[in-house]
Amino acid sequence: MPDFDFSPLFRSTIGFDRLMRLADAATRTDATSLSYPPYNIETTGENAYRLTMPVAGFGPDELDVVVKESDLVVTGKAKKEDDKAAYLHRGIARRAFERHFQLADHIKVVGASIDNGLLHIELQRDVPEAAKPRKIAIATASAPHVLEQKAA
Repeated sequence: MPDFDFSPLFRSTIGFDRLMRLADAATRTDATSLSYPPYNIETTGENAYRLTMPVAGFGPDELDVVVKESDLVVTGKAKKEDDKAAYLHRGIARRAFERHFQLADHIKVVGASIDNGLLHIELQRDVPEAAKPRKIAIATASAPHVLEQKAA
C-alpha cells in the first residue's frame, strides 16, 4: 500500500486534527493487528450499534473494555495456564490481543457481555439537544418598529 504524506494538510488546516489523525492512522496498517481477533460491527437500531468479537477461551476477568475520549480499546490477556496439561493439538489461540476502535462524536458504550464465546459491546449514538437540528420561528412584522429618541 502506498504511503501518503499528510503533512501539507496539517500545515494548512485548523481544527481538523482528529480527522487528519484518523486518515493518517488508516494508512498505517499492521498485518497482525488486522487479523486477530476478527470482529463484526452491526446496526441494531437507528442509533444503536453492536461490536462482536470471538474470544474463545477468555473469561470476563481476562478481558478489558476501556473507553478514553473517542478511543475504544478491547484487550484480552489470558491468565497463566496449568503447565501440567499435555496437548496433542492446540488450535485455540489464547494469545493476548489489543484492538483499537475510533468512536464517532456522540457514540457512547452502553454495555458489554459475553455469550457463547462472543464478546458483544453495545454502542449508542446520543446526540445532545444542543447539537440536534432545531426549527427557528420566523416572526412577521405587522407594523414597523420605530425606536424613540429623546433630545438630550
